[in-house]
Amino acid sequence: MRRSCRPRCSKRRLWFLWNSARPAVLGLAVALYADAVPAAPTVHTIMIDGMRFIPQTVEVKRGDTVVWRNKDPFPHTATATGGGPASPPIAAGARWTYKATKRGSYPYLCTLHTTMTGLLVVK
Repeated sequence: MRRSCRPRCSKRRLWFLWNSARPAVLGLAVALYADAVPAAPTVHTIMIDGMRFIPQTVEVKRGDTVVWRNKDPFPHTATATGGGPASPPIAAGARWTYKATKRGSYPYLCTLHTTMTGLLVVK
């Protein structure tokens, strides 16, 4: 009498399928997890030097922090015209921090030296 190989064959087939598909399943799981976990907030630094904001345009994500560092020998501000950052005077050698919470495009300037302008874009 001949024995059927069905139980053994199906186990082998399942083992083969699982071992073949495991890298793809793990890769998909990692990709889904990476999309589900938000990236940690980033700190962006804008230098105030030579009567300029450097860089002049900065793109950040919601939740990121923006730091203005004043390297000039006199105070400056970073004040947006319609919401967004509104710093007090930033003394020489000091810094001011702003947390970007609202999406939008925020043109800003130094209220003490109105030719100094910049743009903060929050995505």
